[in-house]
Parts: sequence; C-alpha cells; structure tokens
Amino acid sequence: MIDFNQFEIWFVTGSQHLYGEETLKQVDADSAEIVKGLNASGKLPVNIVFKPVVKTPDEILDICVQASSNPKCIGMITWMHTFSPAKMWIGGLKALSKPYMHLHTQFNRDLPWSKIDMDYMNLHQSAHGDREYGFINTRMRKNRKVVVGHWQDEKVQNQIAVWCRTAIGWADSQGLKVARFGDNMREVAVTEGDKVEAQIKFGWQISAYGPGDLVAQVENVTDAEVDELYKEYEKLYDVAENCKPGNEYHENVRVQARYEIALKRFMEEGNFKAFTTNFENLTGLDQLPGLASQRLMAAGYGFGAEGDWKQAAMLRIVKTMSAGMEGGSSFMEDYTYHMDPQNEAVLGAHMLEICPSIAAQKPRLEVHPLGIGGKDAPARLVFESATGDAMNVTLIDMGNRFRFIVNTLDVIEPLDKMPKLPVSSAFWKTHPNLADGAAAWIYAGGTHHSAFTLALTPEYIETFAEYADVEFVVIDKNTKVDEFKKELRWNEIYYMLANGLK
Repeated sequence: MIDFNQFEIWFVTGSQHLYGEETLKQVDADSAEIVKGLNASGKLPVNIVFKPVVKTPDEILDICVQASSNPKCIGMITWMHTFSPAKMWIGGLKALSKPYMHLHTQFNRDLPWSKIDMDYMNLHQSAHGDREYGFINTRMRKNRKVVVGHWQDEKVQNQIAVWCRTAIGWADSQGLKVARFGDNMREVAVTEGDKVEAQIKFGWQISAYGPGDLVAQVENVTDAEVDELYKEYEKLYDVAENCKPGNEYHENVRVQARYEIALKRFMEEGNFKAFTTNFENLTGLDQLPGLASQRLMAAGYGFGAEGDWKQAAMLRIVKTMSAGMEGGSSFMEDYTYHMDPQNEAVLGAHMLEICPSIAAQKPRLEVHPLGIGGKDAPARLVFESATGDAMNVTLIDMGNRFRFIVNTLDVIEPLDKMPKLPVSSAFWKTHPNLADGAAAWIYAGGTHHSAFTLALTPEYIETFAEYADVEFVVIDKNTKVDEFKKELRWNEIYYMLANGLK
C-alpha cells in the first residue's frame, strides 16, 4: 500500500557554544546513542536519522529549511540536551513546514547519586532546557506533539511510534488525489464540503469524473484479465455455488472483476489514492461497484459512498497510518440499532462497500439484488467484523472550519445469526453508551459515514488534526453529554476568534 522505507525522521538536538567543545561532543554522542536505541527498539515504523547538534540561530534555520525541502524527511524530533536559548529557534520554527515532536527526555535515566557534580548538571539540563524551548513554541502558537519520559522506556517508544505513524499519514495527505465518479448523492448535506479549504488544510486534491471516464477503462479490460482475476477470487474467498462458472450469477462476478481492473488502472494512471462512487449516477455501468470497491479498499485505497470525498480521503489516511498493524479499517455506516435496554448496540454496514481487512473469517463471495438504484445485482464479499477495541472517525465541514469527530467502540460478536443479511457488517457497543454516544455524535454534527478502524486510537487523529490546525472532539467512556455540549460551544468561540486573528 505504502512504502515506509521512502520516509525518514530527523533527530535534532539543541545546545549552545557556552558549554565548550568537549560538552558539545558529548551532546552529539549522546544524541546519536538515543537515535541508535530508538531505531533498534523495533517499535518505530520509520528510520530516525541523527543530525549533529545545532548551536546557533543560523544552524537551526539551516536544518529546518533542509527538513522542509527534503522529500524523504517527513518530520523532526527535537530535544534540548542542555540549555538552548529559545530565541535562537524563532527563525527555524518559522521556516519549518514539516510536523515535529518535542521529546522531553534525559540521556541518563537515574541520577548518579555519589558522583553528581556541576559538570554533570551542566550537561544534563533537559529539565529546564526543554522548558525554555517549550515556551517559544507556545509563544509562537506552534502545534506540535510533546512526549515526556526516558527514551528507553517502552511507553515512550510507543508514543513516539504513534507520532511517527501520524507524520506518515500527514505526508501521504499532502497532494492526496481523490477521484469522484459522479457527484455527491442528491440533496444529501453531509457529503458536501469546501474542497478548496480541504486542499489548503490537508493537501487533498478532489477531482470529479463522469462515469463515462470509468466506462472507457472498463471497455478496455480483456476477458483474459478477468479470467485471471477470478482465479484469485477462488483462492481467497468462499465463492457461492451460483457465482461459479456456468451458474446463474457468474457473469455478475465477472462484471465486478472488470470494474476492479478498470478502477485500479484508472487510479494508478492518475496517481489517485482514494475514490467515491454514487449509485444515483452510474450511467454506462450495469452494476454499482461493490466487490471492486471492497477489494480496492483492501489494497489500501480510500473509499466513500454517495460521493463522500471527505471520508474517502480520511479512510486512506487511516489505512496509511495503520499499515502493518493488527486490525483493519473500512468505510462504515451506522446502519441500524439493537435497542434492548439490557444490551444496546449498533449494527454497522453499508449496501456493499465494507473492506475485508476487518473480516473475522474468510469472506464469502455472493451476489444479491441491490434493492435500490435499478441496476443489476452486484457481487460482494459478505462477512462479520473481527472484534475488539475500535473507533469511528468522521470529518465534517462546519462552514468556518473542519471538525474531526471520533467515537470509541467495543466491537463484539453479533448476538444471533443473520443468515438473510446480504452485506458485511460490524456489531458494536458505543461509548459511553448508546444514548449518550449517539446524542453526542449528533450534537457534534457527526455524519452517517465514517472511517472505522480496529487498528488506531484517538491519539492518531488528534495529532493529525493538530497538524492541520482544525477542531478535534472525542466521544469515549468518559464523555458526559452536558460537558460535551459545553466543549462544542467553547470551540465555536475559540475558532471564531482564532480564525479572525489570522
């Protein structure tokens, strides 16, 4: 899906000439040792690159300009081993356009009680050197991630790994191209939004294409290509008997294979990383792309139904950040409720397009009528989601700003069999409970579409939102609706003032 080897993160340590050459050599050596240890931990998804200690405003500006212009560098980790007067950092931080993390650590974990002297104190000054550096970041209103703790601590390394993955997501977001086949679903409000502002804030390029552009690709797919792809379906999925060669719905499956090949070709040729479809606008297509959309999501592409370009882009970013982690991610919709007071839950699904990366078992390839839209019955993969901790992520346009909304979930096994349900699904408990979770989501303006993930936690999305300087709210086990409503009102005031001052 995405090659993490193409990326690197720079480790930059601040100091000053006041301490003399021997101390500065030790600062360099200690910083290099930290980088070596972090890379050897096996926890980080991307290589950390050591950079020599910076000691002057010019050196700081130079390294920040280099980081901003280097295509491999997706971010910086900064640390003040000694005291580094923060006015030196103003020019560099103004020039830095990549995400950065402030690591508030210390080279030695423990004090050398019997040996500690002023030489030790002058070298190991992170406790107040990082506070000086922290002030100038806050004074400049710079959004950054602060991680506190000893660099060898597993918890700290895990926090750094989270930040690294979010930086990868941010790098992938820059110039992310979304292909919209047809427009948004007619009269639906939440799938609309300001595409120009999305490009300014997130780097997304949203481009519309008529279904005819896809049809032209479909017509160029050969029967031999379809035959080869069908063989792959047979290996990966339990194919329903009526979908196999010579049976009633085999041609419907072949249509989806043709769509998959055409869609993937279109995406590769245009360097698109996400796409949308709309069952109201399928001129020239016999079916709504179902199996094709599921398979492309599994390959790492973002997807949004009914023209929902915001969720298509977000799903791609979620998939990028979680690449290689346990647990899949999918386009999702809160579809219907189980409202037993003793066991309330949500059945999440969609007409077709749920990604098999979240499947608990081997998916079954089936064909069923769509029920709406007046098109042929499409092939699709049918399965139930794996269980565990999860979350729904959505992005809405509030008119004067974007807002990320996250709701944490417990995905559980369905309470009973659903033999007649012809689509893939996930069954979950909403936090803090169905009534309060749904109410908070609705008060926040949350959509009926989301990026559902079993891999990530809210911290990833919060950090991503801070990179973009947009609003983030979370609905979790601790949410109280009255307090949440106050947070939304406070946020209205904050963003009105903050945007007005820019």
